[in-house]
This record gives sequence, structure tokens and C-alpha cells, in this order.
Amino acid sequence: MDVDPGRQPSDEELMLSLQGGNDAALAGLMARWEVPVKRFIFRIVGNTAEAEDLAQEVFLRVYTKRGSFRPAAKFSTWCFSIAANQARDRLRWWRRRPSQSLNAWTEAGGEAQDESSLGAAASSEAVRREEIASVQAAVSALPVDQRTALVLFEYEGQSVADIALALGCTAKAVENRLYRARLQLKRTLAWIPAQED
Repeated sequence: MDVDPGRQPSDEELMLSLQGGNDAALAGLMARWEVPVKRFIFRIVGNTAEAEDLAQEVFLRVYTKRGSFRPAAKFSTWCFSIAANQARDRLRWWRRRPSQSLNAWTEAGGEAQDESSLGAAASSEAVRREEIASVQAAVSALPVDQRTALVLFEYEGQSVADIALALGCTAKAVENRLYRARLQLKRTLAWIPAQED
């Protein structure tokens, strides 16, 4: 596939190139999508080390399943679908392991506090960190189907239609998951004061 050297190829063009035998196209996709995929997986599994490992597995799957990518599809939807399946499988695997609780596993590698901004007062920063930790814990406590839909919609900016494709369900099911997730978060986080603009 010939691409104008003056412009960056789209994700879909890179996938077509990968399907055509240009293995180097995978590097372009990874450069664009590795960080968002890691971030997405972390928000599902809550463990930094696992998110790193699973992101690598996602791109291995992108490579090995490149033949199943449909040219009319959006790469991001297809990629997040693979990532969601990997994250769900890892959570299922971990829940079957009796030697350590899921909470202990999450706490072992799930440290992802946002860095403080320069000049912020220490006391307000401590409150902010506590609020962030509470939100992270509340999102982690959601059922996996609700958590996955919420993370894709709120954090990754995916549309309801794209989430439905990625998760293999209807748009109405995604809307229901988002509604239930937001309702649960509202109940859980009722103590956090509303932000003033």
C-alpha cells in the first residue's frame, strides 16, 4: 500500500499494511495505542505490572489476528475489544487463584496516584489525592461489564456505538451499563464535595 510520505497513515491504513506483510506497521500502531491500551487495562485490572504485561499481549494478538481485522472497521474499537477481553480473562484467572485475594493483588501493583501539580497547597493536594483514590476504588468495585463500559466511555472517549462493537453487545446494553455504573458511583462517592469551576 502506498502512502503519501507527507502525511501519517491512519490506523486502518497501518492495519492493511500489516495484513499485507509489512510487519513494521505494528510499530506505528503501538506508538499510537500502547499508552491508551495500558491506561485502559489498568483501569480495569487495577494493577500496573499486569497492565504492562497485558498491553504487550494485546499487541501480540493484534499481530496474530491481523487477518481478522475488517478494513471498514475502526482500529481503536477492534483494539479495545481485544484489550477488554484480555483484562476480563486476567480477572477471571485471578479470582480462581485461592492463595491471594484480588484486593491484595490490586494493592500490590495498583498504585497510580496522579502527580501533584506545581504550587498546589499540600493540604488541598492531600484531599485531592484522597478523592482520586476514592474514585479509583469505587470504579474498581464496579462489576467488570459496567467498569469496562465506563472506562471506555469516560476515560477513552469511545462512543456508545463503538463500545457496543468492542464488547459485543447492543448500544442499549452499553447505555444501561453506563447508567448503572454512574448510579453506583454516585451512591459510593456521595461524600465527595462537588468541584467548583
